[in-house]
Amino acid sequence: MKKLVVMSGKGGVGKSTVAANIAFALTMKGYRVGLLDSDLHGPSIPKILGLEDLKGLEVVDGKLKPAEVNGLKVVSIQFLLPSKDSPVIWRGPMKHKFLEQIFNDVNWGELDYLVIDCPPGTGDEIISIFQLAKPDAAVIVTTPQSVALEDVKKAINFAKKGVQKIFLIENMSGLICPHCGNRIDVFGVGGGKKLAEETGVKFLGSVPLDPEIMKSCEDGKPFVKLDVNSAKLFKEIVDKLVQEV
Repeated sequence: MKKLVVMSGKGGVGKSTVAANIAFALTMKGYRVGLLDSDLHGPSIPKILGLEDLKGLEVVDGKLKPAEVNGLKVVSIQFLLPSKDSPVIWRGPMKHKFLEQIFNDVNWGELDYLVIDCPPGTGDEIISIFQLAKPDAAVIVTTPQSVALEDVKKAINFAKKGVQKIFLIENMSGLICPHCGNRIDVFGVGGGKKLAEETGVKFLGSVPLDPEIMKSCEDGKPFVKLDVNSAKLFKEIVDKLVQEV
């Protein structure tokens, strides 16, 4: 089993959307895939996959059984909370203990890939995730503007301490105007590729700022299933990731 952590230096760059659609694209290619939402304070995976109303996980032979959607196995703390509005108010030791239990007490079955959606930054949780999961590769998500790139560089340097293979995806990389067809670089252009070259990591490609991606997340349907250009570009990115990993 290959374990992939999906990271970002900051929130708001679409990390969970990328993680969910990487996992779903891998299942579409015929792989057995698990998706672990390890963002304890802002779990987004259930919403993105249309599982936000799921409450509780079945326990079989003392192990948690993941939820499943279209062949993708999913675990999130959101499934274990009283409601989707319940906050997790824990200090570091409690977070580590919970993550330890999740890694030890979930029966994923036979997997080809485990995709781990990490919280933003380089704090307690992500340190625990690297210690417990010992990932094979890190996929780091950024947007093109410099304020995001500065934080993402820190995430890259963190990842270099724990994994050999590090990849960068630039999200929200320009908007194609639906009226005139011209490209609008809302957050700048080329920042992700330049950062990858500077830091010596593999640049996998760019995902445009597409209203269809936002709508698919709101509807709980992975955008990689859509017949739109951004989905085709994303599947090409996942093809490169598979080849490299």
